[in-house]
Amino acid sequence: MAATSAASRSYAEDFVVEDEATERARGRGVELGCSPVAPGTGAALRVLAAASAARAVVEVGTGSGVSTLWLLAGMPADGVLTTIDSEPEHQRAAREALADAGVRGGRVRVIGGRAQDVLPRLTDGAYDLVLLDADRRDLDAHLDQALRLLRPGGLLVVVGALWRDKVADPAQRDETTTAVRQAGRRVRDDERLVPALLPVGDGLLVGVVRG
Repeated sequence: MAATSAASRSYAEDFVVEDEATERARGRGVELGCSPVAPGTGAALRVLAAASAARAVVEVGTGSGVSTLWLLAGMPADGVLTTIDSEPEHQRAAREALADAGVRGGRVRVIGGRAQDVLPRLTDGAYDLVLLDADRRDLDAHLDQALRLLRPGGLLVVVGALWRDKVADPAQRDETTTAVRQAGRRVRDDERLVPALLPVGDGLLVGVVRG
């Protein structure tokens, strides 16, 4: 099988053009150093939200609101997204992005705090999609909570699943890479999930909860 060239990867990443509000949110994210998802990843998130008709979504790791806007673009108009971040600056940037994009009130709940503290307060089996994009060293605990929150047919999505091209290299054994690698194996081997690892952006790990 032919390897995907760098030119083709770049073409795919830029295939769907971001709107201006999302571009501005990306700029604020770069200034804050919070690594917004790449446009290709955002487009994939929008497709996943649309394909699953996700009306109830949880996002762990708000950043500057780039992935939030992409998810909202795929969700039905009555969908509600709950996004969690422990950094006040990120929350402010995300609220600015939502206002800039004209997102109406009530569509997004921005919750400040550590995911480990917030997620246990959310309702079992009540969510259509859970996105994990926070500290990778906490992935195992976040996966526990995500699986509890998702309904049958719901989508688990982990951003950065190839982690800077380190996951595929067995010689890379730093704490973060090891945590991401183990999370991928856990999702792959969990019989409750239908898994896939998509080579978009920095890797997108997806699992559908079996009905």
